[in-house]
Amino acid sequence: MSKGDYANKGIHTRLAHIGNDPREFFGFVNPPVVHASTVLFPDAATMAARNQKYTYGTRGTPTTDALSSAIDTLEGSSGTILVPSGLAAVTIPLLAFLSAGDHVLIVDSVYHPTRNFADTMLKRLGVEVDYYDPLVGAGITALMKPNTKVVFTESPGSNTFEMQDIPAIAREAKARGAVVMMDNTWATPLYFRPLDHGVDISIHAATKYPAGHSDVLLGTVSANEACWKRLQETHFTMGCCAAPDDVYQVLRGLRTMGVRLERHEENALDVARWLEGQQGVARVLHPGLESFPGHDIWKRDFSGASGIFSIVLSGGGEREAHAFLDALEIFGLGYSWGGYESLAVHVFLGDRTVAKGDYQGPVIRLQIGLENPEDIKADLARGLAAAAG
Repeated sequence: MSKGDYANKGIHTRLAHIGNDPREFFGFVNPPVVHASTVLFPDAATMAARNQKYTYGTRGTPTTDALSSAIDTLEGSSGTILVPSGLAAVTIPLLAFLSAGDHVLIVDSVYHPTRNFADTMLKRLGVEVDYYDPLVGAGITALMKPNTKVVFTESPGSNTFEMQDIPAIAREAKARGAVVMMDNTWATPLYFRPLDHGVDISIHAATKYPAGHSDVLLGTVSANEACWKRLQETHFTMGCCAAPDDVYQVLRGLRTMGVRLERHEENALDVARWLEGQQGVARVLHPGLESFPGHDIWKRDFSGASGIFSIVLSGGGEREAHAFLDALEIFGLGYSWGGYESLAVHVFLGDRTVAKGDYQGPVIRLQIGLENPEDIKADLARGLAAAAG
C-alpha cells in the first residue's frame, strides 16, 4: 500500500504508516538515517545540471523527505521544511515574506521569542511591527495598511490561551494581499489544520508533541501551493537545516503522537475541571472548558485539546507563585512542553501591549503529562496549599 492510500484511514493508522514506504528501502519499516553533506554525481553533465533527486545534504535526504512527506499528509500542504528548532520555524517564514518597508501584524498573545525576534531583528531590518488583540477577528481589516504583507496568528495564545477566529482573520487578511501564518504548536495538525481554514503557512515546534520526549529540538513549516516555492527557496538560502538524527527521532515520535495526545487531553481536561473547584484558584484558562471565553471558537474549529493550559491564583504575586512551584514534587520547573512529564512555570505577561487581561493573581502555566491524574492533582493540591500559606 502506498502512502497516498492512507488518506481516508483513521488518524492512528495514518500516523503509523505515512512518510515512508518500506518497499523503497529493502522492506525496512523505518527509513534510513542518512548523514550527508556531499552527494556524488555519475558524470559532469548531471553535476552541471544538478539533474538528480539529491544534490547536497542541506537540500534534502531520504530521512528529511520521510518526515516532510508525513507532515504534508497531516497538514494538507504542498511542501514542508524542517529546521533546527521551533523558533527557527517562526523566523524562516517571516524572513521569507517580509522585506524592508513592509508591515507585519502579530497577535499580542504570541510566543515570547517570536515577539523578541520581531522587536529586534525585524525592526532592525526595516520591517514595521504592530501587535493586535487576539479577539479582533474580522476587525483585522481596520489594522491593515497598504504595506501589510504578513498577518501572524497563534491560537490558542501563548500562556493565556485566547482563541482567535482564524477563518475570519485569514479571509480578511488574504483579501488584502497579506500572507497568513499560524503557530499551531498547541493543537498539532491532529486537532487543527490551519490550511483548511485559510491560513497560508502552518508553523510547529516539533520539539513538543511530535517528538514527545523532551530530548529533541526541531521545527516544521508547511505551506500551501501559493507560498511553497518562496518558503523553500528561503530555506535553501538560509542553510538552516535540521540534523538527520533529530529528524528521525521526530518521525519516530510521530508514530505515537495520536495516542499520547489522547492521554494528554484526557488528563488535562480532568485536572482542569478539578482545578475549577479548588480554593486558591481564581480562573482556569483552558479552551476546552465551557467556562472559558473562547470555548465556542475552540469547539467550532478544533477537534481536540492538548495538555497545556494555565491557572490564575487567587491573589498574591511572585512570592505566592514561587511557593506554589517549590512545593511541587511531580511537576518539573522547566520551559518547553509536549513531553511525557508534567511541567509548571510562572508566566510573565509584562511585554504585552494589548492583551494584558485582568488576572487576579499570578498566572501559572501547566503542562499536564502522562502521569496518573490522581497523582497530578495531589501534587497541585500541595502547591495550592503552599501558595495559600
